Amino acid sequence: MVALLQPSPKQKMSLTNRSSYRYSLPPELIAQYPPDQREHCRLLYLNRKSGSVSHYSFTDIGEFLKAGDVLVLNTTKVIPARLKGEKESGGAVEVLLIKELKPGRWECLVRPGNRLKTGRKILFSKSLQGIISDHLSEGRRVIDFQHSDDFWEIVNELGEMPLPPYIKRKAVSSDDHNYQTVYATERGSAAAPTAGLHFTPKILQELHLKGIIIVSLLLHIGLDTFRPVKVDNILEHKMHSEFCSISEQTADSINKAKKEGRRVIAVGTTSVRTLESFAVKNANHPDNAATYISSGSKWTELFIYPGYELKIVDGLITNFHLPESTLLMLVSAIGGYNNIRKAYDLAVQERYRFFSYGDAMLIL
Repeated sequence: MVALLQPSPKQKMSLTNRSSYRYSLPPELIAQYPPDQREHCRLLYLNRKSGSVSHYSFTDIGEFLKAGDVLVLNTTKVIPARLKGEKESGGAVEVLLIKELKPGRWECLVRPGNRLKTGRKILFSKSLQGIISDHLSEGRRVIDFQHSDDFWEIVNELGEMPLPPYIKRKAVSSDDHNYQTVYATERGSAAAPTAGLHFTPKILQELHLKGIIIVSLLLHIGLDTFRPVKVDNILEHKMHSEFCSISEQTADSINKAKKEGRRVIAVGTTSVRTLESFAVKNANHPDNAATYISSGSKWTELFIYPGYELKIVDGLITNFHLPESTLLMLVSAIGGYNNIRKAYDLAVQERYRFFSYGDAMLIL
């Protein structure tokens, strides 16, 4: 069991305040483009037991992993989710596909949303149009799409990669490749699981040959990647549901590792949330601890923040996250709040690149 630096009782109360997750970030440290090669980024290593921080290259990742470790990847694939259309009466409309509710029906973010009432039609091309069928909160709409050709062929032709709003440029053709992990197979995400962007087939092969066990799961990333925490008390924040699944093979590999005392290391916050969402309590265990995961599919709303006790995950490979975001709260739960504050301060001092196309962090 790793002993984390514990906050004081007063600080523990403050960790439910959104303001506890603010930090100052010079705008020039927000990466606007990826590195020339995926693996050519920096790696900050945080020892969550001692709180020590050291600096490496991502190509050194294998030095921290050992035979028998289980490395967990999220194989979701980003779709070209940003569609541009117009109202029947004229006027530009932008739609971001967030979540497929059923074939042809999507939960979307729409701009300008206040002018698009139920029943209004959006024209994207001769072969694709959408009808607003329901209003949801926070600018979301349910859209029923009508199409004369294959839906995905149309979306792939018309859509743009949904780069996050802190990337202050339009998506370009190279983003179709760069904003996608090399192991992405199952389309459905409105954002990339960005910790995985640093991996190459060569690095994955080297880890495999070293004896690291590489398994996969799935979580389709939706609205919460784009949505900031707006309430002062983070306990009042409502996570939107995201679809996730774990195969029997992956569950078996992880359960065997946990039984044998081997480490389970998640690539990205989405892998953490999926693993912890499938944690099952073992009633026969002396302390009723959650010692294994189930397989299957579900919608998860799991919100991980300091005070959460990890049941499956022993380590995390991640990027640097936005201030006051649920992702920063999650890494603070894993690395320890004080440790993460120190690590982020050092990352700023050392001029690391932040967010989706930025540098990486390893917490063990």
